[in-house]
Amino acid sequence: MYGERLRELRRGEGLTQKQLAEKLNISQKSLSKYECESLDLNTELIIKICRFFQVSADYLLGLDDY
Repeated sequence: MYGERLRELRRGEGLTQKQLAEKLNISQKSLSKYECESLDLNTELIIKICRFFQVSADYLLGLDDY
């Protein structure tokens, strides 16, 4: 679920994977893996993503729809 939410948030801001990866200080390849859910998010990255997009961790992780 987090991969789909991350992709939606990124596209909603009109960002490419490369652009968002640079803002989060990770590689584009890692971001791609997070979006495909072939790599699990760590706590630090969850916090960065939530702060960047101003969403809750519950939303990002699919525990809440708002």
